[in-house]
Amino acid sequence: MTADVQQPIRTAAETALAEAFAKARAPLAPAEVARRDAAFALFHEAGLPHRRVEEWKYTDLRAAMREAKPLAEPNSAATVAAAVSAIARFDHLAEARAVLINGQYVQDLAKSGGVSLVPLAAAIAEGHELLARLGTAGAPEDNTAVALNTAFASDGVLARIPAGGTARFHIALHQEGDHASFARVLVVVEAGATAEIIETHTGNGAQQTNTLVEIIAADDAKVTHLKLQDESRETLHLATLAVHLGSKVDFTSTALAKGASLARQQIFMTFAGEHTDGALAGVTLGAGRRHLDTTLFVDHAVPHCNSRERYKTVLTDEARGVFQGKILVRRDAQKTDGQMKSDALLLSEGSEMDLKPELEIYADDVLCAHGATAGAIDDELLFYLLARGIPRIEAEALLITAFAGEVFDGIEDEAVRDLFVDAAQEWLVNRV
Repeated sequence: MTADVQQPIRTAAETALAEAFAKARAPLAPAEVARRDAAFALFHEAGLPHRRVEEWKYTDLRAAMREAKPLAEPNSAATVAAAVSAIARFDHLAEARAVLINGQYVQDLAKSGGVSLVPLAAAIAEGHELLARLGTAGAPEDNTAVALNTAFASDGVLARIPAGGTARFHIALHQEGDHASFARVLVVVEAGATAEIIETHTGNGAQQTNTLVEIIAADDAKVTHLKLQDESRETLHLATLAVHLGSKVDFTSTALAKGASLARQQIFMTFAGEHTDGALAGVTLGAGRRHLDTTLFVDHAVPHCNSRERYKTVLTDEARGVFQGKILVRRDAQKTDGQMKSDALLLSEGSEMDLKPELEIYADDVLCAHGATAGAIDDELLFYLLARGIPRIEAEALLITAFAGEVFDGIEDEAVRDLFVDAAQEWLVNRV
């Protein structure tokens, strides 16, 4: 007599994803089908993560994602026109640009500006050489967001910045309508190149977005990554940034998150070459009942590298913030210097912040530390400003600006710094 094998109960969203995947895989080439099948199998076995999954303990995606929205249809002329209008405010930021509307690359809106651009769909069709670099930046294949992106992303962009070159590259991701979209971006920065990569997320409607950006920086490269997440307040936003760093690389990433109803930004940074510096920083602003999660994993795999992580969160109403950060120092990674800090400012009794910084160290000659704080605005400082006739909301704005200013001050590009500061000021005024 054999025991019955208990089958997991699938949620409506999981069932809808399986049905959508069966349709989406049909027209693909056999090799591409195999790659996507393997990715979807990883998701299908585990299902949507919930609070009993440690990496998703504070962001219960199974409970939040009640349904899976249909995949986005091909863009209409009206959709493209609306997107062009929405991203016009970023036109001055960079000479090179790739535009993805509802996860689909728009060739007519692209600008090369010293960057080699290949649409992902075209690369798959022609077997482009850069396809071999997809999935090599360090994002774990069994991570739910990564697996779903690999399974569903049919378009995106593969970019290459040549050795010794210099480029400012804007990746504009815009959503229009109520749908699900999956976009994949790969940026290869070759040896000795200098790159500024600006990633913006905007949209109108209630979407479910899943974006995976991979940055591979070769030896002696200097890379600056800047991300603005300002999607619509009805969006479920899943985003992964995977960074693979060679030797003597100078890498910095700064993000501002103020959009979406639920957003999870997960970052995987791998030090693969010695004498490299990597810095991650961000500001998160949340109001209403929004849920904003930053989760990062820093892998020191080689000696003589430095990492810095600095995050600030401001919450009001019943918003919830999450910061999970882990630094892993492997056995051979001697002379590692890793420092992580996260601070949260809670403006209301109903707001909540979950903080979980971690160090996992197997080397014995390292300098590592982490810290986290959460609290309200200093009453004495607030009283000082109020006593001088400054209205309360303006006084709070001044203190919050000073709190977040440390992160914004680290942005060297004045145009991008102004963009971030203006976006933060808008939030401070409207608190939505």
